[in-house]
Amino acid sequence: MAYTNLIFAWGWITLGLLSGAIQGIGFHRESWMGGYNAWRRRLTRLGHIAFLGTGMLNLALAFTLMVFGITHESADYPGWLLIIGAVSMPIVCYLSAWRKPLRQLFFVPVLSLTGGCVWFTVIVFNHLTRNGVL
Repeated sequence: MAYTNLIFAWGWITLGLLSGAIQGIGFHRESWMGGYNAWRRRLTRLGHIAFLGTGMLNLALAFTLMVFGITHESADYPGWLLIIGAVSMPIVCYLSAWRKPLRQLFFVPVLSLTGGCVWFTVIVFNHLTRNGVL
């Protein structure tokens, strides 16, 4: 699973940079997408950052698995939750920018990312405790 999250992370970070470059074409115009504080502009910025942030979460998971040698298959579940959250977060951000009522879908990425992080924290804690590190 570590390699899946590692490859996904770098691809997602790349998409974050590309989406920022595309969005950056119009950012210099004061009224672009309704102005700096407009809902649409804020949500598209959040979508761009979501690629980068969730890519980093997947990168952190992959490196943690590799550094501590965690190979137990239970670590696959939080890895997949982080990927689901990473994919759904920018999608929900961009959909919400397009249609404000779609913000109700934020529970999908939030629960996926939070669940994956909590689950993975427990796995790492148990691994470190069993191996006498803690």
